[in-house]
Amino acid sequence: MKPRTKRLVLIVGGLAALGVASALILSAFQENLVFFFSPSDVVAQKAPRDRAFRVGGVVEEGSVKREGVLVSFKVTDTAQTIPVVYRGILPDLFREGKGVVAQGKLGADGVFRASEVLAKHDENYMPPEASHAVEQAQKAGKTLQLPAGSK
Repeated sequence: MKPRTKRLVLIVGGLAALGVASALILSAFQENLVFFFSPSDVVAQKAPRDRAFRVGGVVEEGSVKREGVLVSFKVTDTAQTIPVVYRGILPDLFREGKGVVAQGKLGADGVFRASEVLAKHDENYMPPEASHAVEQAQKAGKTLQLPAGSK
């Protein structure tokens, strides 16, 4: 084989291997992609029935029921409410009336079965970098205000 032909075969083979690797990576990414939906989206049947997704909102006051490690509660976006069931230990920040994001699947009975529950930080929380930027802006004479309770 001529050197030019060998080089062409190597280039074509490399591109084919790169294409296969890219296809495998994109396929794995697509399988692990988890979308976020509000309770209103879930009630409107915009959420998938056959794959995991995240639902977020506020834990409805008086809706939390505990039976050992089985916890049921309702998540609302003030327009719609969906029931959620979770088996496990809830995060320390989980409270009624506070924000929550649950990941899992919607059952045929309309109950969201969570495999993971994440509690949102207080709305006054600000990352240190953002807090520092706001402080620097205040020193420069701009009128930005820090949320109450943040440094």
